[in-house]
Amino acid sequence: MLEGIRVLDFSQYLPGPFATLRLVDRGAEVIKVEAPNGDPARQMADGALFAANNRGKKSIAIDLKSDEGRSKVYNLLKDTDVVVESFRPGVMDRLGLGYEEVKDINPDIIYLSLTGFGQNSPYSHQGSHDLNYVAMSGFLSQFKDESGRPVMPTQTVADLIGGMVASEAILSALFKRERTGEGSYIDLAMTDAIFSMMGNHAMLSSIAGVESGIPVLNGSYANYRIYETKDGRFMVLGALEYKFWSVCQAVGEKQWLNDFPNQLKRPEIHADIERLFRARDFQDWIKIGKQYDCCLFPVLEISEVLKDDYVNDRDLVHILDGQSFVQTSHHSLTKSNRIAKLNEHADLLSQDPKV
Repeated sequence: MLEGIRVLDFSQYLPGPFATLRLVDRGAEVIKVEAPNGDPARQMADGALFAANNRGKKSIAIDLKSDEGRSKVYNLLKDTDVVVESFRPGVMDRLGLGYEEVKDINPDIIYLSLTGFGQNSPYSHQGSHDLNYVAMSGFLSQFKDESGRPVMPTQTVADLIGGMVASEAILSALFKRERTGEGSYIDLAMTDAIFSMMGNHAMLSSIAGVESGIPVLNGSYANYRIYETKDGRFMVLGALEYKFWSVCQAVGEKQWLNDFPNQLKRPEIHADIERLFRARDFQDWIKIGKQYDCCLFPVLEISEVLKDDYVNDRDLVHILDGQSFVQTSHHSLTKSNRIAKLNEHADLLSQDPKV
């Protein structure tokens, strides 16, 4: 879909590289501009962070503080469609590579600055990472344990949502340019991106004073909860509608059918169903979930997901040199083309950026 589009990617770590990875998977040519010592992500988590988010990209090592380095970039910019950068506000301007300077070289350029709090805000120049953004957006407050303490996330939600919104914004700007011939400057903050997911919560807070989201979805109803099994694993029950409450029939507890929906908040119902789930093993519940149409599914570990029939049937993961690569675009390329793209740039997984 994006064949013929060239992207110059100055970003590091996760959010920007994830955004441009989504463009790679749609056919764009992405040239990753790294410092002489490389993207720091190359050294993190045994290189896994770099490998996961930079496949299919080309790479060039440039000292942006040198005249020679900037000259190389200026030459590349002449034939570039999109620039992505994730430095703190003002850094690219000081390097002579800000939007206004780049626009002089390439008037219809699409230039995206991806930061935590935007170019102009009370927090623009403060150091920050994913945990800060999920906290400030209200997102983290929706995940609390039974004592009301926020649960520490082990996924960088704001970074990834920021990358997704960034790729969406770039696609919109490319479409605008097709129609008008005009480029765009995009000031995208990851906090803005994840806050955009809080629309339902904001409305509930302003209308009803509800702080924990839609009540039926917050675990207070027995038909929409996480349950522990006999062997210490977990199942999720998402039986929001009465027709899915057939799990009662599946386990021989037809009397609970009359408890739908209001009585499902009663503590004694919660306790009964918790005991029920703890009476059977994880695999037994998986079989019941497959046999009965009751929105019952297992909580899988990532190693189990990678081996699951769903992932394999949907062609969501490709293995290259023993490493698992998750696709971000599942319809724009055929399976054979995706594998060819992976093999074409497999050498980017080396420790040193190419010059």
